[in-house]
Amino acid sequence: MTVVLYEKRQRTAIVTMNRPEYRNAQNSAMTYALDEAFARAIDDDEIAVIVLAGSGDHFSAGHDIGTPGRDVDQSFDRKAVMWWDHTTAAGADRRMSREMEVYLSMCRRWRDMPKPTIAMVQGACIAGGLMLAWICDLIVAAEDAFFSDPVVRMGIPGVEYFAHPWIVGPRFAKEMLFTGDRVPAQRAYEVGMVNRVVPRDQLAEETFGIAERIAKMPRFGLALTKRAVNLCEDQMGMRNGMDSVFGLHHVGHSHNAEVSPDSLAGMDARSMKASS
Repeated sequence: MTVVLYEKRQRTAIVTMNRPEYRNAQNSAMTYALDEAFARAIDDDEIAVIVLAGSGDHFSAGHDIGTPGRDVDQSFDRKAVMWWDHTTAAGADRRMSREMEVYLSMCRRWRDMPKPTIAMVQGACIAGGLMLAWICDLIVAAEDAFFSDPVVRMGIPGVEYFAHPWIVGPRFAKEMLFTGDRVPAQRAYEVGMVNRVVPRDQLAEETFGIAERIAKMPRFGLALTKRAVNLCEDQMGMRNGMDSVFGLHHVGHSHNAEVSPDSLAGMDARSMKASS
């Protein structure tokens, strides 16, 4: 199965995660396929806007931590950082080098794409799924969408792309992380995480309608505007904050590896779902 689909709709590129049987859980194969699709859209002068979607009932259930397609022991062509291959490393070196590439740095790379991006979210948008939605400039959510970052249950302070305080503010970020609770689409709208909430059957229409309006704006003006807002976010400490929290994230992994069965504190997709 092709893990990422690509299609064009007028001046919009639609990049769709395509592992619906696993709620679009994100393995490395998907990460690099997303990167290839985004690069294709950026290089196409006919494309003005990129929509990120998930096939099936859910946008993304997060990182792949237990499907048959989990590929933590495989290498892919590295593009986001200059670092050694994680499969030749051991211990914290192995985990850090992989997660620096496929999670934190890939997400930063996509956040900085010059063309506007819109996440079209239905169903679950959990942990690693949040990262994929948050790198987009706008988020349009179906009424059935929900958002959560429950990885504190593993003893880890949030996902690698730690944008929480800038996306929802410090106080709600703490509530979201401390409880691991699901945030319904309407509540996500109220705290500023998403731009629109619409009935499920209107999700595509609303998303592509916004994309078409954006596509009428000058390409270079959009790129400069996007960069301006992103630079201001970084001046508010977003990039430095992520670097600091990435270190804490790996302290959590390393602690788990010493005191529990593995770096995830023995948790898997089933136990994470059962405890939510």
